[in-house]
Amino acid sequence: MSTTNPEANNAADLKQALLEALIRPDHRISPVWFYDHRGSALFEDITQLPSYYPTRTETSILDDNLEAIAKAIGNNRLVVELGSGSSRKTVPLLKALDQPAGYVPVDISADYLHQAADDLSQQLPGLPVIPLVADFTTPFALPQTLPAHSNRLGFFPGSTIGNLTAPEAQSLLKHCHRVLGDDAAFLIGVDLDKSPEVLIPAYDDPEGVTAEFNRNLLVRINRELGLDIDVQAFAHEARYLTDPARIEMHLVATTDQTINIAGQTHTLAAGESFHTETSHKYTIEGFAQLAQQAGWQLTQHWCDAQNRFAVLLLKAAKNQ
Repeated sequence: MSTTNPEANNAADLKQALLEALIRPDHRISPVWFYDHRGSALFEDITQLPSYYPTRTETSILDDNLEAIAKAIGNNRLVVELGSGSSRKTVPLLKALDQPAGYVPVDISADYLHQAADDLSQQLPGLPVIPLVADFTTPFALPQTLPAHSNRLGFFPGSTIGNLTAPEAQSLLKHCHRVLGDDAAFLIGVDLDKSPEVLIPAYDDPEGVTAEFNRNLLVRINRELGLDIDVQAFAHEARYLTDPARIEMHLVATTDQTINIAGQTHTLAAGESFHTETSHKYTIEGFAQLAQQAGWQLTQHWCDAQNRFAVLLLKAAKNQ
């Protein structure tokens, strides 16, 4: 994917994604489309909500264990962060690492990414920062020009890996092994399975921010594709399911809906929904097995006192 004008085809890609979602029986559409500038900002607001424990829990784990994490990672690493967003968790990590060689934030939202990269460069003026606009859920290549480095560290906080199915997660981890190399390490945040009484409010907050975030997908569709979907005719809903353990977010039509696109007419009956996000929940052992099948070995992990969240350090397995 081009790094000079990567969003040129976004409207065409979004149109195709919507058409496929309308045709699919489950009407599933990828959560990557949440993250226009407004969606990225709304997600940052979500991370500050009292009911949304993952961000503050993961941040606490990182803060409390930075010295041990940095020692385990080693020196002169080129840090490649997937889905970097605001890079808020990254600054303490970069400061703690021994002579990091550079930082490559990877995100699909170009404007938001470049703004965050500029902010980080001001905080760490001696560190090379090379932003890469890309959808990391599909194969991507690092920029051709990179600072000299001994090895690479993938950084994937926020339990975003949970948005992928097990085959998708394995595919991503295999691709990251190829991109990062045989001497790479991977620091990744994983949300652990727990009571739905804790999980549901994290994805359906009483303040309604997640509902606005979810509906913003329809706002974006209307704006970029010139449609007139009634955004308020869709209710936000979070569901906890098992086998595998996961939260699903849906936009449920409250009345029959007709969507005209590309010369086609599609209908959603009242009660049907767009399935906009899945967030899988893991055990440490279960995720370690998944990672092993993708060429990574779990070497260390750190949890909070309530075992709600885990930060795992993986090392690339040889001969993969």
